[in-house]
Amino acid sequence: MYNQDKFMSDTEKILNGCLYFSTNSLARLITKLADEEFRITGLSPAHAFVMIVVNEKPGIVPGEISNRLQIAPSTVTRFIDQLEKKELLKRKSEGKAVKIFPLQKGMDLQESIDSAWKGLHDRYTSILGDKYSDVLTQLINDAIKKLE
Repeated sequence: MYNQDKFMSDTEKILNGCLYFSTNSLARLITKLADEEFRITGLSPAHAFVMIVVNEKPGIVPGEISNRLQIAPSTVTRFIDQLEKKELLKRKSEGKAVKIFPLQKGMDLQESIDSAWKGLHDRYTSILGDKYSDVLTQLINDAIKKLE
């Protein structure tokens, strides 16, 4: 039986045994794939996810976007600013609340976003396999819940 640990340096063993290092490496690789797939939308994957949430629930408040996407409120504000400049969504004040609504251009982009999402999914499942992809996603989601 081949034991690859025998041929690894101490540093490689530490890095390969570290959840932080491994998840960051995975994030960089999957982000590269996502950037390539979402290029058809003209948006970064993160901006596209904001559009998905806003298109799904017009009038959503920024705090709910933050919670649903698990990103900081200041990041949501910055993303909304950028998407507003692209005329994909708009803010509307209703009393003390600020609500976010998609504009027609943003709603029209949903088909491209869905296509990019499917392309990304197809790409990583073709590499990892359906079962492995599903199991890995579930394990990561379970770890997130436990670490929160």
